[in-house]
Amino acid sequence: MRVPVLDLRAQYAEIRDDVRAAVDRVFESQGFILGPEVDALERELAAYCESRFAVGCSSGSDALLLALQALGVGPGDEVICPSFTFFATAGSIARCGATPVFVDIDPESYALDPAATRAAAARCRRLRAILPVHLYGRAADLAALEAVAREAGVPLVEDGAQAIGARDAEGRRIGGRGRVACFSFYPSKNLGGAGEGGLLTTDDAELAAHLVRLRVHGSSRRYVHEELGMNARLDALQAAVLRVKLPHLERWNAARRRHAEAYDAAFARAGALPAPAPFAAGGLPLRTPAPPPAPALHVYHQYVVRVPGERRDALRKDLEARGVGTDVYYPLGLHEQRCFAPLGYASGDLPETERAAREVLALPVYPELRDEQREWVVASLVSLLDA
Repeated sequence: MRVPVLDLRAQYAEIRDDVRAAVDRVFESQGFILGPEVDALERELAAYCESRFAVGCSSGSDALLLALQALGVGPGDEVICPSFTFFATAGSIARCGATPVFVDIDPESYALDPAATRAAAARCRRLRAILPVHLYGRAADLAALEAVAREAGVPLVEDGAQAIGARDAEGRRIGGRGRVACFSFYPSKNLGGAGEGGLLTTDDAELAAHLVRLRVHGSSRRYVHEELGMNARLDALQAAVLRVKLPHLERWNAARRRHAEAYDAAFARAGALPAPAPFAAGGLPLRTPAPPPAPALHVYHQYVVRVPGERRDALRKDLEARGVGTDVYYPLGLHEQRCFAPLGYASGDLPETERAAREVLALPVYPELRDEQREWVVASLVSLLDA
């Protein structure tokens, strides 16, 4: 049996006619940049994210950059972020000329550890923002991180690229809590486009207007530029496709949770324990993601287990031989990336990040995954770990 780690063709088969009609609508209009499709998507996503304003842009990476620019982050400033995340989180900080201050993660949520964040904030001299990441589709501890941000007198900028639709520990949807939140519509995301795309949400009208200006070369009127911005406009084709997909998102996220719950139960029956239990605790050498208690809601952009680091590469090859696709998000903390070497971090500085990078393994969890495919994934992984 073949089980790819992601199958976008299965999703497209379900909505093909609606997607093609939406694309044809854009071609008939010949309006390809911003315009009515983007305006409508922004209204729909602001409502979905329980936020007052939404601003579409060219990618999730550019959303982060626009947010930091709008908040005045620049050369010499510091921004706290996790090291265990996609490169764009810290890359956007560096592109502003600021310094990423890497902080270790909580091993259960994979998000910024609030205590470590508070300690890092106390050491900073020019802290301008705290940038938590809602990794794998689970919300960070926003209440605790908001408290740290208030103490430090800086805004919270949420990286929600992997978590659209998720809810935090208080039941609030990601995107309506920090000063500004950033999302990605990369095709593999829970809400993915047909190319690149991004979004920012905020309750601050002045900040929203600033973001709108920045995404069009710092211009609020044609050929009149109040500041240096960038070309970060969302195109109408992406907006049209996303508008087709948005009404399906809650159902798709629910299907991801159903698969995750089935994985949890099957692996538990085989002797696995939830993360972050150490492997020394016994049982099957597999640790499953710990679901957050209600009213928090995990959207499982990725279903990530942990396996002994010394076995992970061999397991991936053996699973591939059985037709099971896997991936590793992420094999190296950003503090260990060569481009950030001048910051002076060393191996051992962020132990939970480094342990996660050795042990994490993402399994197939897309909504269209068939039950028999999921069961084959479980049977294959359990048999290999039992061998």
